[in-house]
Amino acid sequence: MKVILSLFFLVIAITSLAQDSTIDYGNFSGSIGSSQGSVYADYFHVWKFGKSKKLEIGLGGRFTSYFGSNQFYTSAPASLAVDDKKIDSLHIQHAQVNALNVAIHLGYRFSPKLGAGFNIDALGFSFGGTQSTTYLTEGESQASSAKPTSLNALLVGNNDHGTLNSEFFLRYFIKNDFAIKVAYQYLFTEYTTTTDVQQLPEANDRFRNKSSMLSVGITKQF
Repeated sequence: MKVILSLFFLVIAITSLAQDSTIDYGNFSGSIGSSQGSVYADYFHVWKFGKSKKLEIGLGGRFTSYFGSNQFYTSAPASLAVDDKKIDSLHIQHAQVNALNVAIHLGYRFSPKLGAGFNIDALGFSFGGTQSTTYLTEGESQASSAKPTSLNALLVGNNDHGTLNSEFFLRYFIKNDFAIKVAYQYLFTEYTTTTDVQQLPEANDRFRNKSSMLSVGITKQF
């Protein structure tokens, strides 16, 4: 949680220096990967910096909906995820997770037509239906059930909690206020089982899937 607070305070401190130069971006995107995909919409209020106002830093919100079939989720807690020998798996035939998060935006406008940047979810919540799952460990399987982990928090690397969306993007403005966007999306989704299905080397009910997908979308500048 200290990481999130530090990021927010840093953004607030920086943006206080650029109150006279702001812009808003609204985006709608879709991504596709191996037997999975997502759609997401976000809105960022952005402050512009530098002599030519090309550097952009902002805050906003994002809604992400993820769909996946025949997906494998692995032990999520950092104490387990750092060691392959401690990782067990959760197989979900039909994964579907919805997340609403506060997000951070960093960008650079190379020209009036071309921009690039990075954004990442920081804090929020997830929801979705309970799914029938299969817990897998050392050649054995066990029927179980799970639902999306409720709390989402950016805590860096394997310490992250819940469902978090991020992307590196490039966008080209066809008109002054309308752009086409392409992006590399890196999406964490997470499920919590109804019981601690993993017992060794410690009790665990959280399992994470890391998805890398190609995304395309549109941007409206306000």
